[in-house]
Amino acid sequence: MPHTTAFARNQWYVAAYSHEVGRELLGRTILGEPLVLYRAEDDGTAVALADRCVHRRFPLSESRLDGDRIVCGYHGFTYDTTGACVYVPGQKRVPRTARVASYPVVEQDSLVWVWIGDPALADAGTVPRARHLDSPDWVTVRGMEPIDADYGLLVDNLLDLSHETYLHGGYIGTPEVAETPITTEVDEGAGIVRVSRHMDDAECPPFYARSTGIEGRITRWQDIEYHAPCLYLLHSRIAPAGVLPEPDGTDPNGFHTEITYAITPSTDGKVFDFWAVSRDFAKDDEEVTTFLHDFNHTVVMQDVDALNLLQKTLGTEPAGYQELSINIDTGGLAARRILARLVEEGDKPVEKVR
Repeated sequence: MPHTTAFARNQWYVAAYSHEVGRELLGRTILGEPLVLYRAEDDGTAVALADRCVHRRFPLSESRLDGDRIVCGYHGFTYDTTGACVYVPGQKRVPRTARVASYPVVEQDSLVWVWIGDPALADAGTVPRARHLDSPDWVTVRGMEPIDADYGLLVDNLLDLSHETYLHGGYIGTPEVAETPITTEVDEGAGIVRVSRHMDDAECPPFYARSTGIEGRITRWQDIEYHAPCLYLLHSRIAPAGVLPEPDGTDPNGFHTEITYAITPSTDGKVFDFWAVSRDFAKDDEEVTTFLHDFNHTVVMQDVDALNLLQKTLGTEPAGYQELSINIDTGGLAARRILARLVEEGDKPVEKVR
C-alpha cells in the first residue's frame, strides 16, 4: 500500500499566496475539500467557499463573479461571500438548504491560510508567522509545485537535509551536509521540531557562490524550524570560513537566507509544495533575484521528481515492509509523531509560538 499520512483537519493550512487570490476565481483542493477563492471587491478580503454548487455540483471556480457574488456557470445559482445562496432560477423562494460551506481565512505574511475543520475552533492567533516573506528588509522569490506524493513524504524530505549531498549535488549539496551530525529539539506541546546542522568549514555550493560572490570554503549553518502541520522555515547562514557571528549575536559578515515551505495536503497522495527563498543581501540585484528563483526551482523539481518516484515505489511494496531509520531521521520521526497526535487527539489545535 502507498505511504499515507492522515489529515489533521482542525489546523491552519496555506491555500495560496496572496498574489494568487484576486478577482479571478481560483480553484484549489485542500485536505480533500475543493475550494474556490477570490478577493472581495469592497475591502479586498480573501474569501474561501466550497467549490461545488449545491444544485448539480458544478465547480464554482469555473463560474463567474457578479460583484462579490458567485454566479454558477451551469444554472445560475448565486452565492454571497458567506456561502448563502441568494438566487435560484425560476422561483422566488430560495431553499433553506441552498448554501455552500464558508471557510475561515487568515491572510498574513503574503500567505492565505484556510481552516478546513470546525470553524468554531479556528483561532487566527495560532497561525505561525513567516514575517520575512513580506518584509522590506528581505527580497523574496517564490513558487508552488504540486507533487503526486503523500504530504508526509515531503515533511520527511525537508527535515532531513542530508539528501542535498546526493539529490542536489552541484546545486545546493556538498559532502559536508551529509557528513555533519545534526542536533534535534522537539517541543511536543507546541508541535515544533527544530533540526540544526552547523558546518564551520564546508565547500560553497553554486547556489550560494553565485549569489553571494564568496570564493573558497565557508561557514554554513542550517537551522530548521518546522511548525506542524504546514509551515517549514530554514534559517540559513553563509559566511567565509572562520567568520563567525559576534559575541553579541550580530552577524555583519554573514549572508542570510530564509527558505520557507508551506506543506499543504491536497488529497490522499497529493501535496502542494509552496516554496520561497528570501535574502538580506544584494537586494537590488535583479540578476541575483532571477538566479535564485530559477536555481531554486530546479532544486524543487529535483525533489518533485524524487518524491513522485518514491510514492510509486512505496505503492508496490508488499505488506509488512519495515523501513530503516537512523540518526538523520530524528527530526522526521518526531514530526510523524506530532502529526499522528494531532489526528488522534481529536484534532485539537496546537498552541503556536508567534
